[in-house]
Amino acid sequence: MALDVDFVRQQFPAFSEPTLEGQVFFENAGGSYTCRQVIDRLTRFYHQRKVQPYAPYAAAEAAGAEMDEARARLAALLGVGSDELSFGPSTSANTFVLANAVRLWLTPGEAVVVTDQDHEANSGPWRRLADEGIEVREWRIDRQTGRLDPEQLEPLLADGHVRLVCFPHCSNVVGEINDVAAITALAHADGAFTCVDGVSFAPHGLPDVGVLGADVYLFSSYKTYGPHQGIMVIRRQFGFELPNQGHFFNGDTLYKRFTPAGPDHAQVAACAGMVDYVEALAAHHGISCKTPVETGVAVQRLMRAHETELLQPLLDYVAGRNDVRLLGPSAADGRAPTVALALDRPGEDVAAELSGHGIMAGGGNFYAVRPLKAMGVDPAKDVLRLSFVHYTTRDEVNRLIAALDAVL
Repeated sequence: MALDVDFVRQQFPAFSEPTLEGQVFFENAGGSYTCRQVIDRLTRFYHQRKVQPYAPYAAAEAAGAEMDEARARLAALLGVGSDELSFGPSTSANTFVLANAVRLWLTPGEAVVVTDQDHEANSGPWRRLADEGIEVREWRIDRQTGRLDPEQLEPLLADGHVRLVCFPHCSNVVGEINDVAAITALAHADGAFTCVDGVSFAPHGLPDVGVLGADVYLFSSYKTYGPHQGIMVIRRQFGFELPNQGHFFNGDTLYKRFTPAGPDHAQVAACAGMVDYVEALAAHHGISCKTPVETGVAVQRLMRAHETELLQPLLDYVAGRNDVRLLGPSAADGRAPTVALALDRPGEDVAAELSGHGIMAGGGNFYAVRPLKAMGVDPAKDVLRLSFVHYTTRDEVNRLIAALDAVL
């Protein structure tokens, strides 16, 4: 079954927006377009429900019910309990709060593992623990490929002192998809929990977090067709083992334990629109499953098949040039359509030149300073990043390749 891209694009108002006409969007890794279902819910909330939720009057009851609906339906799509999913202002903020809880939970002699493949959101907060005497061990990538080798993790876990392993599902510059289930199983076998940054993977289909086995899974809804929220799954065992970071009277409610500041009510409610969108794709393509998580996985496969088919010609084009260094795998299978290129001049300059061809792309380090440094990328040039998702068309990829040919 092929993805009906025409139907997909009908769900996104940006594709009928006159001010964006003629522009092709290739910086989706920085934030996706928002689907109609989310926009409609956000508009309705601001028009009809913009009151303090959960109070004993109709508008407040409706507001609270919509917030609860978003949490319950997203959790079901991810294969976790509704109390295991919480909202925050961003993934960076969620990780920062979580790291503070871990700081208080660790005992002398215990350690945390981080990688140098991570975006700074899932690296910096953990590395700061070293300032307070906590041992932070680094699982390092291969300098040439950017790959994380699980065999290199095993020695870091061998002495049994590691309590938490933090790593990305997919790097925002390397693109290779890490085997979360296998890495988590390895960590669990040595008594460690796992914290997975899913920000760069989730836009390509929300995963079954229950099957992955991660104790924490983080992603950003503004990159998954929704509003600007950070979404964090934290499983009950780990969540209740860590000290409460919220108001003391909310300590018995898991989804409030790591939310010291109240989330944006309207945006939380609007996140249900992300599930509406997934379900609309499933219904249109004749996908019928018994559970929400099975529906989510089926839609993810549909998205990934389309993305993979479009990605390979771009990778082949890049591989055919001797003036471009592709970071990460050159095969589309097993990587996300997030393509970072090291060039002979600053990536930001090339992105600016591409804009003259109607290509919206980005240049810089994308908060991935550590992996770029580890792979020997010149910090004065950084990279050009070209990223797309399932609403991208074959014609748009062809247009990108033609623009690259003209600019490079």
